[in-house]
Amino acid sequence: MALLPVEQALSRILEGVVAARLEQVPLLEARGRTLAEPLAAKFSQPPFAVSAMDGYAVRAADVAGVPSRLKVIGESAAGRRFAGHVEPQQCVRIFTGAAIPDGADAIVIQEDTARDGATIIITEASAAGLHVRGRGIDFTEGQTLLDAGRVLDARALTLAASMGYGTLPCARRPRVAILATGDELVMPGETPGPDSIMCSNSFGLAAMVEGAGGVPVVLGIARDTQASLSEKIAAADDADILVTTGGASVGDHDLVAPALQAAGMSLDFWKIAMRPGKPLMFGLRNSAHVKAQRVLGLPGNPVSSLICGRVFLVPLIHAMLGHAHAAAPVQIARLTAPLEANGPRTHYMRAVLQTAPGTIAHVTPVASQDSSLISPLASASCLIVRDVGAPAVPAGHDVQVMMIDF
Repeated sequence: MALLPVEQALSRILEGVVAARLEQVPLLEARGRTLAEPLAAKFSQPPFAVSAMDGYAVRAADVAGVPSRLKVIGESAAGRRFAGHVEPQQCVRIFTGAAIPDGADAIVIQEDTARDGATIIITEASAAGLHVRGRGIDFTEGQTLLDAGRVLDARALTLAASMGYGTLPCARRPRVAILATGDELVMPGETPGPDSIMCSNSFGLAAMVEGAGGVPVVLGIARDTQASLSEKIAAADDADILVTTGGASVGDHDLVAPALQAAGMSLDFWKIAMRPGKPLMFGLRNSAHVKAQRVLGLPGNPVSSLICGRVFLVPLIHAMLGHAHAAAPVQIARLTAPLEANGPRTHYMRAVLQTAPGTIAHVTPVASQDSSLISPLASASCLIVRDVGAPAVPAGHDVQVMMIDF
């Protein structure tokens, strides 16, 4: 197969994705979830006219000329409104957030009054509507305020609660099974042998999946045997996405693709024009529980695995959640160092972004772009995205960057 461009690979991975079914989620459990339907207010906010200040609820006509004397006939507090009606030359003591009594149409703040027993003396005039928050001034019943695809944060949850919702219709979180492969791998915390390396990909990918809104299911390590691979692949039958790391090439010791095909996967592609991450595999599999399970075979190299995960896995999760824009956004930054001409693959270069108010962001590539080095990825804050065949560029040139948010 020829190398597939990144954009085409992503398009094929996302093709035919249907947003997950919705489920009702309690407010206290909905942070970070994705709203599956537009949300319209069940009530107006505020539901009745309220006072914006402590003072007295009056008829504006009674205080057009000052000083004026009014009889205090009651009190209105938040949650305990005055039940009567304000007549001419009367007023009601009122507190912030309390309902405006019938008959009153203005508030005189307490600093503009003097109390004399059951009478107040108004020293400053007040116009109709002054210090009154009208019914529905924030939003009205039936008004759509939150759109489908909104990731629910503290602001959205506060609004949803104000709209009258105790539970919210959220997209079901995709289950993402993560399977590391290779005889050389050992789990962190174990004592490695002379030819062993630590299994790190699974833990970075699990964090990435959770951050993107999915549910990670780490399946452990499959050894380089058909029996071990088949057993672990079967354990992923109920996942919406199966992610494997390692063995995505087609060498003599790469058994992952044959094992997946034996388990029902139809291979779409396995090589892409991307650096790092050339040996990326994608296919569809009808498992025992999930029709058209999407299978991503990522490189075993941790840096390649994580960058491919950001470019392909995160958009796939976002599409399943119903996000309007699944692909990772890019922005423009100014180079602080020159870059050589790029080759025949889209290059995602680790870099550090520096920003200052009122100026364009500046970006500095890390010293080494060797994809075997994990520590530079941990210190980077973004990826410089270089197109296929991009020419050499000097310092001061503007380039595209993708933020590292995993």
